[in-house]
Amino acid sequence: MIIAIDHGNSAIKTPHFSFVAGVSEHTVKPPMTDEVLEYDGKFWTLTGNRLSYMRDKTQDSRYFILTLFAIARELESEGKLSVPEQIYLAVGLPPEHYGALKARFAQYFKKDAPINFVYKDKPVRISIQNVLVYPQAYAAVIPHASQLLHTVRMFVIDIGGYTTDVLLLRNGKPDLQFCRSLEMGVITMNNEIIRKVSALHDMLIEDDHINAVLRGEDTILPKDVVETIQQAAILHTHNILNKLRELQVDLRSNPAIFIGGGSILFRNYIEQSNLVAKADFVEDSKANAIGYQMLAGKQLGYRPIG
Repeated sequence: MIIAIDHGNSAIKTPHFSFVAGVSEHTVKPPMTDEVLEYDGKFWTLTGNRLSYMRDKTQDSRYFILTLFAIARELESEGKLSVPEQIYLAVGLPPEHYGALKARFAQYFKKDAPINFVYKDKPVRISIQNVLVYPQAYAAVIPHASQLLHTVRMFVIDIGGYTTDVLLLRNGKPDLQFCRSLEMGVITMNNEIIRKVSALHDMLIEDDHINAVLRGEDTILPKDVVETIQQAAILHTHNILNKLRELQVDLRSNPAIFIGGGSILFRNYIEQSNLVAKADFVEDSKANAIGYQMLAGKQLGYRPIG
């Protein structure tokens, strides 16, 4: 069985699920919580507070625990939670970090012995047979690969939680010699907006407030606070596009595909920018995970989940 997981800085995504990349450790089983995972003598629950940014997510066990939650959700959705499973895990890394971190990332998830844990009071036993690591951004456009084969140059721009990652496609093939990563994602913008709203309006807001405003959802925030958030998002989008241009990513002369949760939030501002000539958008925030699944299925000849 192939299970694909996109380990984002803001969220963990599989082809079917997305949840905040936040986890809390407990020494005893917490009461009144349905989704509890027990592993290696400790209890874990998901939280709405994301983990702090880590360039190398193998520093401690928390992303491994988040991976077990993702695997459990996928197994449960297929009715296979209580069935011992051999798993091929398909994951990814930003293109710029791919070469340096690929082996370490794969080893982080690969265990020699079967993995036993308890999820929602049900025992789970899995064996990770292999870990397949693919470049982010490229994976997200795999479903559209046939449309890209005749495009000489196209940039894939992934605006994620903490970083904006850029990959050049030449006739639909990734050029890993030309990839860029900027620490200019949604989290960096949100931190600045929270600081600015506190200073200008004496009001405490959180990521959820900002996301709701940028998605056009109704809030009870005052009009001046909403305008502060919107103007900061416009500026952040402009700064990303200008920084890309400095790095020889000129979107006035090259088409682009924007992916990632940040691209969805900033879509209106990107489309209105005079720094972008032609832009397409992949709206599904789970696109990388879906791409990993497709790449692994093709490589192994297995039928993936779903």
